[in-house]
Amino acid sequence: MEIRNIAIIAHVDHGKTTLVDKMIELGEVKDERNRPKGELIMDSNDLERERGITITSKNVSVTYKGTKINIIDTPGHADFGGEVERVLNMADGVCLLVDAFEGPMPQTRFVLGKALALGLKPIVVVNKVDKDNCTPDEVHEKVFDLMFDLDATEEQLDFPTAYGSAKNNWMSDDWKKPTTTIEPLFEMILSHFPPKVIQEGNTQMLITSLDFSSFVGRIAIGRLHRGVIKSNMPIILSKRDGSKEKHKIKDVFVYEGTNRLKVDSVQPGDICAITGLEGFEIGDSICDVENPDPLPTISIDEPTMSMMFSINDSPFFGKEGKFVTSRHISERLDKELEKNLALRVAKTDKADKWLVFGRGVMHLSVLIETMRREGYELQVGQPQVLIKEIDGKKCEPMEELTIDLPEVHSGTAVDAVTKRKGEMTNMVPKGDRMTIEFSIPSRGIIGLRNYLLTATAGEAIMTHRFVDYQPYKGDIPGRLNGSLISMELGTSIPFSLNNLQERGTFFISPGESIYEGQVIGENSRASDLVVNVTKTKQLTNMRKSGTDAKVRIIPPRLFSLEECLEYIQRDEYVEVTPQKLRIRKVYLKEMDRKRSQKN
Repeated sequence: MEIRNIAIIAHVDHGKTTLVDKMIELGEVKDERNRPKGELIMDSNDLERERGITITSKNVSVTYKGTKINIIDTPGHADFGGEVERVLNMADGVCLLVDAFEGPMPQTRFVLGKALALGLKPIVVVNKVDKDNCTPDEVHEKVFDLMFDLDATEEQLDFPTAYGSAKNNWMSDDWKKPTTTIEPLFEMILSHFPPKVIQEGNTQMLITSLDFSSFVGRIAIGRLHRGVIKSNMPIILSKRDGSKEKHKIKDVFVYEGTNRLKVDSVQPGDICAITGLEGFEIGDSICDVENPDPLPTISIDEPTMSMMFSINDSPFFGKEGKFVTSRHISERLDKELEKNLALRVAKTDKADKWLVFGRGVMHLSVLIETMRREGYELQVGQPQVLIKEIDGKKCEPMEELTIDLPEVHSGTAVDAVTKRKGEMTNMVPKGDRMTIEFSIPSRGIIGLRNYLLTATAGEAIMTHRFVDYQPYKGDIPGRLNGSLISMELGTSIPFSLNNLQERGTFFISPGESIYEGQVIGENSRASDLVVNVTKTKQLTNMRKSGTDAKVRIIPPRLFSLEECLEYIQRDEYVEVTPQKLRIRKVYLKEMDRKRSQKN
């Protein structure tokens, strides 16, 4: 059977996972009962379904006209770029999806650059041509220009283009002539990507992904470049550092639909999963026992941001979570390192604190949210950008930022980004909306999304991509307003909240348990203010007319995890438990806070 391995790459929300669903629907299956059903089949975990994004790359196989097509669905966010980089090693070609209205976006450039650098040939799919005011022909030109900018070869620039709407289940080579099926895309894949010529030689396979099962342990996933892999076969595992270890394969699986099918042997060029190996990492090679010939390992871009993780030491620790000790958190971070390539963990001088490095706030917040749902309690510090010294100069990461928003709000966006040391590089009107491009330090992006969503009534769409390190741009103003800090441990009382409403905005509801040092609101002024919201009304048997008026309390401002991380200052932590997100001061007692400010 002929095999094609295709990676689907695109900017976030351009329709990758929807297209994969339609490809699964069209593919042939031996038994119709085994066909995966539903929407967004590939977004398998709860977090992906809630956020409507792909976080981890996944494989699915489809059979079309006797050819097995392995489809690799990849994430669209720059924070999960590590996933894209490693799975492209398994692909023979890429299917680049571009929105017919938005055109190529920052992440399109990032993923396409990686694919072209690996020498992969692209097919371009201009998706969502049913949108109003879309310009498919212009988008096609822009994609060509983008590839030219990324130094594509002549062979790569000679790409076929399919137009269509994955949601409405049609593809065509002309967007003005809709069809009723996505078969033209399959035909294009079969004709544009000839079967990969398998070189003669012994076994070679690069481990590009891993999975874990509580029954069989760790599972190595990768593409067999040449040779043969069978169950119970002895092999050599060639490590990243050049060392070689002898191992024996237990079972071998290939992909059929979204499931794994146990087989005796794998044909070269197919993507397979292997059990029975221990101690392997992503980037290691599986080689022949007699004559090991390892493949080049995978290189991944460096992290750009760090956060301090520590155990929960607030007065409420252990009340809501199952895993609260430093041993639990340390083991969980080590487990995450095995499969999350772009993550780094460094120990600090204290046993209960770790520095966790990642690609961005979203990359780290997905890890924190996953841990929280598994029953962990922890505290997280303010995200810090990694500063490097290059040629004796202090340098910081710079990003390319694109903001798409209504034209009336464009001045607000330019003003906000300029204050954060950003420089405008381009401004393009699209109907009644504006697309503005900036070059901005990574530090300036922290907290910007919240501000822009508030200023534009939720209309702004913000995307950014790491570019390179440039000389330090100077200080960026942080949050202007101070915090309202709880004075005592207890329960928030409506009477007290009502009296303090003029002081600022609260983050807590009446009747909520709070503790000393917890940040319960935002002060309307620049300084921090310690308030007592546990004070009840003095009850005497004397009554005055007019004092028992109905209390009207403004609803509290609620934060998501990312908003909490972007909101906090350097002297604050986010306390994360399975049920609650609380913001607190690093030093809970007021005397300790004053002492630390003097020092």
